[in-house]
Amino acid sequence: MSTTISVLIGSLRRGSYSRKIANNILEYFPEGVVPRIVEIRDLALYDFDYDDPAVTDKPAPAAYTAFRDTIKSSDGVLFITPENNRTIPAALKNAIDIGSKPNSDVAWRHLPAGIISHSVGRMGGYSSQKNLRLALSYFDMPQPGQPEVFLGQSPSLFDVHDRIAQKSTVAFLQGYIDRFVQLVEHHGRISNPATAVSTAIS
Repeated sequence: MSTTISVLIGSLRRGSYSRKIANNILEYFPEGVVPRIVEIRDLALYDFDYDDPAVTDKPAPAAYTAFRDTIKSSDGVLFITPENNRTIPAALKNAIDIGSKPNSDVAWRHLPAGIISHSVGRMGGYSSQKNLRLALSYFDMPQPGQPEVFLGQSPSLFDVHDRIAQKSTVAFLQGYIDRFVQLVEHHGRISNPATAVSTAIS
């Protein structure tokens, strides 16, 4: 059975640097791991009325249900985001809020998460990544340790074909994805008692 990684892109702009990074990153996953970009642009602004049992005339949008089911069926999630006004883009925060409800069935809970942030300046989206980590910490989502990924001066990352140009950057990102996949697979073994027993016996 393959391992599925949901990739969420913080920027909605068609030609965004986040999407260019994501398109490169998709190729860094090993055989047997299937990354898929999960679009968030069509998710309506979160409104708790959709999930309040007392509100019977306002059903949750179908896009909410599809998004939550997609995240819950994932083995891990990778966030690729720019920094907007010292924090994460509104669309990404909205997606996190949607996945956080209903309280009895939170899509994010215990799901391994990776984060790649970037900015057009030199800080590499430091503030956005720290804000994202703060939001995700509420859901007990394991994440790779150091080194974190902050990509500065994102317009300069790419060649004329939108490939990441610097070999050292490619190697750094490949190393991060390798560590993230190891975390996802390790978490899956722990979460599956039968697999954990099998691993221990072997």
